[in-house]
Amino acid sequence: MTANAFHNIAQIETSLWEAADQLRANSNLTATEYSMPVLGVIFLRHATNRYQTALQAIEAAQAAGTMPKRPLVKGDFIKRRALMLPEAARYDTLLNLPSGGSLGGALVAAMNAIEADFAPLQGSLPKDYDRFDNKLLENLLRCFDSQALRNATGDVFGRIYEYFLMKFAMQGAQDNGEFFTPPSLVQTLVNIIEPDHGVVADLACGSGGMFVQSSHFIEQSGQETMNRVTFYGQEKTPTTIRLAKMNLAVHGLEGDIQEANTFYDDPHRLQDGKPLWGNVDFMMANPPFNVDKVDAEAIKTDRRLPFGLPGINKDKHVSNGNYLWISYFHSYLSPTGRAGFVMSSQASSAGHGEKEVRRKLVETGDVDVMVAIRSNFFYTRTVPCELWHFDRSKPAALKDKVLMLDARNVYRKVTRKIYDFSPEQQAHLSAIVWLYRGQQSRYLSLVHSYITRLNTEAQGVDATLTPLLDQLTQSQLALQTLSKAISALKDAPQPAQESLNALQAALAEQSQAAQAFMTDRASLVTGLQAFGKTVTASGTQASTDNATQIQLRQSFDKQAEAAKGMVKQIDLLYKLAARSAQQAQALAAQLSQHEGKSDKDAAIQAAADLLDRRAVNKSLKQLDEARHTAVEQLKACAYTHRQMVWLQERFPNAEMQDVPGLCKVVSRADIEAADWSLTPGRYVGVAPAEVDEDFDFEQTLRDIHVELTDLNREAVELAAKIAANFEGLGV
Repeated sequence: MTANAFHNIAQIETSLWEAADQLRANSNLTATEYSMPVLGVIFLRHATNRYQTALQAIEAAQAAGTMPKRPLVKGDFIKRRALMLPEAARYDTLLNLPSGGSLGGALVAAMNAIEADFAPLQGSLPKDYDRFDNKLLENLLRCFDSQALRNATGDVFGRIYEYFLMKFAMQGAQDNGEFFTPPSLVQTLVNIIEPDHGVVADLACGSGGMFVQSSHFIEQSGQETMNRVTFYGQEKTPTTIRLAKMNLAVHGLEGDIQEANTFYDDPHRLQDGKPLWGNVDFMMANPPFNVDKVDAEAIKTDRRLPFGLPGINKDKHVSNGNYLWISYFHSYLSPTGRAGFVMSSQASSAGHGEKEVRRKLVETGDVDVMVAIRSNFFYTRTVPCELWHFDRSKPAALKDKVLMLDARNVYRKVTRKIYDFSPEQQAHLSAIVWLYRGQQSRYLSLVHSYITRLNTEAQGVDATLTPLLDQLTQSQLALQTLSKAISALKDAPQPAQESLNALQAALAEQSQAAQAFMTDRASLVTGLQAFGKTVTASGTQASTDNATQIQLRQSFDKQAEAAKGMVKQIDLLYKLAARSAQQAQALAAQLSQHEGKSDKDAAIQAAADLLDRRAVNKSLKQLDEARHTAVEQLKACAYTHRQMVWLQERFPNAEMQDVPGLCKVVSRADIEAADWSLTPGRYVGVAPAEVDEDFDFEQTLRDIHVELTDLNREAVELAAKIAANFEGLGV
C-alpha cells in the first residue's frame, strides 16, 4: 500500500468514526451498546461489496465462455470469498426501503438471512437494531455509503473494522477493552514466530486480531491464507466470540472459534480427530493477566500443565494464573511449534512456585525471545508488559540461548496516552531477531530496501524544489511591481514611504535568502544525483554486502545534513515571503486611503490598484503548499537515512552483538545466575547517555500539540458531563 493510499484510508477511518460517534452521542447510548450494531453495519457494507465484485466476476466469466450460463448457486460466490446475499440483505436494498417502515426490523431480517446461508456466522451477527430510532439507523447506513466505500476492497474494510474495534476498546467497550490487543503488539508477535503454515491457535482469542495479522503476514508473501493455515480459537465471552467471527468474515477468513474457559476446558479437535493439545504449529495469545481464582483441585491433573502448578493459596486457588497460561501455550505446541504471547511484566521474575515452573521451562531450551514493552501500549491499561516466545525446534547452537530484547525505549507517540511502534521500528525489532537466528541475508535485505527507498526519495527532491522556486518567483513579482511603482512616485505620503521602506527591506532580505537557497539547492541536487549514480554502480553488491551498504549510507551522511538544513531554509523563505506580502498589503491599504483630484493623487491610486490582494493571498497559499511538499520530501530522505544509521551503528558487522540498553543473547547459565529471571532489562544493562545531535524540534512540538489536543477534547467531554449532571439534578 502506498503512503498516499494509507493516508487516504486513515482519513476515511477518522471521518467515519467521528460521524458514527456523533450519532452515538446524540442517541445517549454507551459505547458498549453501540459497538456491535456499528460493526454489524460495517460487515453488511463489506458483504455487499464482496457480493457485487463476485457477481461481476461471474458475469464476466459467463460472457467469456469460461463458465456456463446457468442459475447461480452459493458455491459460485463462496469460491470467490463472497456470500450469495439475498436481495433483502444487500446494502442498497436497505437504504432504498420506503419511508415509514421499520428499518431496524429490516436489518434484523438481513442478518438472519446471512446467518442462514453461512454456517460459520450463525448466532454471531447483531440483531438488536429494532430498538434503535429509524432516523439514527438511516444516518448510520448513509455514513457507510460513500462512493469510496462502495468501491472499497476487503483490505480497506478489514482496516476499518479493526479501527472501529480499537476505538471502541479505547472507549472501554466490552469488558474494559480486553477483547482487543493493540496491532503493534500483535504484529511484533507475528513477525517473530512467523505463522505461515499448519495449525494456528489462540486460547484467548478476543476479537481474532492474532488470526487477522497472521493472514496479513501470509498474504504479504503472495500466499492464500486459507490454503496455508487453519485457525482455532476459544474465548469465554459470547459477545467477544461474535466480534471475532465477524472480524474473520470481514477479512474473508474462517476459523473454528468455540466458547470455553481455557483454565478448565479443552474442546477443540483437529479435522483428523486428534486433540489440539500437542499439535499446534503456532500458538498466539494475549490472555488476561494475574487471574487469581482458578480452582487448583479442578486442574491439578491436567495434562496441559507438565511443569506442575504454581503457588496455591489457602482457599485452594492458584494464586496467580499467569503461569497456567504460560504452561498451556508451551504444552499445546507440536515438536516443531512456536508460540508468541503477551504477558504481565511481573511474570518474568516472579518467585516461589512460579519461579520453579519458569526454571523447568528454561531447562527445556524452548524459550526463544523475550521482549520488554513500555507502558501505554494498551488502550485501557497503562501497565508495561512483555512478549514471550517459545520455539520447540531451535537449532542446536541456540538451544541453550535466549534473546533478551528491551524495547522500552523504542516507541512512537500516537496520543497523549497511547504509544505504538512505527513500521520501521517493527522492522528493526524483527531485524534483531533475524541476526540472533543467523539470518544475515534478511537483515541485509532490509537495509537494501532502505537504500532503494532513499534513492527514490532523493531523486524526487528536485522535482519538488522547482515548483517551490517558481511559486516563490511568482509571489514576488506583484510585490516588486508595487515597490517600483511607489518608488517612481514623487512626494508619496509619509506613512506610505515608511511602509515602502519596510517592503523594500523585506524584499531585499527575501532575495538574499533566495540566492543562498538556490546555491545550496544546486549543491544538494548535485550530491543527490551523485548518490543515485553510486547506488546504480554498486549493483547487486548493495543487496548482499554489508561493507557496500555502509559505504552507501555514509556517502549520504553529508546530503542528509544538507537536506535538514534546506528544510530550515525553505521555512525561512516562506516566512520572509509572508512578511513581504504583509508589508505590501499594508502599503496598498495606506495608498488606497489617499484621496484627491490631482494628477499626483491619481498616480498614487493607480499604484495602489496594482496590488491584487486576493491574488497575493492565493499565491501565498500556493507557496505554502509547495513548501509543504518540498519539506516532506526532504524530511523523507533524512528519515530513511536515519533508519539505516540506527541499524548500522548498532550492528556494524551485520551480525548479532550485545547492544547496551537494547539486546543481549544470554545463556542458560546466565539465567540461572540471575535466579531464573527472564526480564530483559536485567541483562541488557543501560544504554550510555547520548547527545541528541538530531533533535527534532518540530516533532517535539507536534507531540506537544497531540497532548494539548487530547487535553482539550477531554476538557470538553468533562464539561458536557458536568452540565448533564447538573441538568439531571435540576440545577
